[in-house]
Amino acid sequence: MKGWRHAGTEILVLGIAFAAALDGVSAEDALPASTGEVGTIAAADPPPTPFPDRVILTWRGDPATTQAVTWRTDASVREAFAQLARAVASPDLEEDARLFTAQTTPLEVGTDTVCYHAVDFDGLLPETLYAYRVGSTAGWSEWFQFRTASREGPFSFLFLGDAQTDIHSLWSRVVRAAYAAAPQARFIIHAGDLVSHGDDDAQWEGWFRAGGWIPAVVSNIPAVGNHEYLRKAGGPRELSPFWRAQFTLPENGVPGLEELNYFIEYQEALIVVLDSYREEAAQAAWLDSILGTRSPRWTIACFHEPIYSAAKDRDNAEMRALWQPVLEKHGVDLVLQGHDHVYARGKRPAEEGTAGGGGPVYVVSVSGPKMYAAAEGRWMERVGENTQLYQIVTVGSDTLRYEARTVTGERFDAFELIRPRGE
Repeated sequence: MKGWRHAGTEILVLGIAFAAALDGVSAEDALPASTGEVGTIAAADPPPTPFPDRVILTWRGDPATTQAVTWRTDASVREAFAQLARAVASPDLEEDARLFTAQTTPLEVGTDTVCYHAVDFDGLLPETLYAYRVGSTAGWSEWFQFRTASREGPFSFLFLGDAQTDIHSLWSRVVRAAYAAAPQARFIIHAGDLVSHGDDDAQWEGWFRAGGWIPAVVSNIPAVGNHEYLRKAGGPRELSPFWRAQFTLPENGVPGLEELNYFIEYQEALIVVLDSYREEAAQAAWLDSILGTRSPRWTIACFHEPIYSAAKDRDNAEMRALWQPVLEKHGVDLVLQGHDHVYARGKRPAEEGTAGGGGPVYVVSVSGPKMYAAAEGRWMERVGENTQLYQIVTVGSDTLRYEARTVTGERFDAFELIRPRGE
């Protein structure tokens, strides 16, 4: 258990702007999460080639000494590689590069076979700039660069709510604006619903095209959303086969939820990701165990459906009953969520406990263009509608600074969490 709680933490609110309200719910919400029967995937669109595409950085292990990279080719590439070198000013990177053999996962996409390739770079030095490229005898990507984590010290990251619809057309400007505003951000946390139809390769193509080369130079920490699950009438949800193929993520969560429920320790912060659609009780017990055996300076949780809903006619009471007591027991600082397609930020309402306003700061945000109308909730200290947003979070030893900005760069909301010295 952590040695301090938010009851002794000062919260400084720095400001907010409101947007005009949007009535009703997008017609997109009426669409099913799957474009067809479970296990039926439309053809790759556009089809891959032997040349690497959809290159993305994630982590499976320690961010100070490892880095994972995943990419895609057509089925002609069954043996793929990555090269890694310390980044230097000289262009002669290949001379000292280490060669890594990729693990290849074939995936049937429509009538075609697509190959996803993954490499775990290991034996890296903390706080070090590396250059890498991926490919095969058929061709190589350009050289990308990333920096490993330090063991301590301040850092920043980006948080993005649901992208989901019109991804290449409209979400693209959000992820690009976020990177432009915080180019030194070490990773991006995604709150789920990265696409609207998890089995639609064309939508994943739009997601990767929107990010361009950003996912290849900034690590990604995605939470799974309901639209990454496929639904079949009368049957259980099934995870999109693209998820594990294209994201190389930790397998340290509840058995059966590998790469969906996991944690990453980044310098002085612990980031915990939960799957809000399966095994909620098992994840509550897992969360209690993980938080009870670690004492990070800051603890950040991310999952898709929020503890307190911010959109009209929604309430996740069962999940809240399971997870909120654990989040509060261990003094979790910040909970990042999506699903509701509005913006809201606040804490537990006073009427729900003897110490009103205690516990984590809960944030719900949206980065894509699909918008809902906000509910009236006593927990919400700040709320906004019909606004595409990104968030910059800066983590230091004594202070966590949070800022939500509109896609056009205006400050929308901001606060600080200050940890009293000696606690």
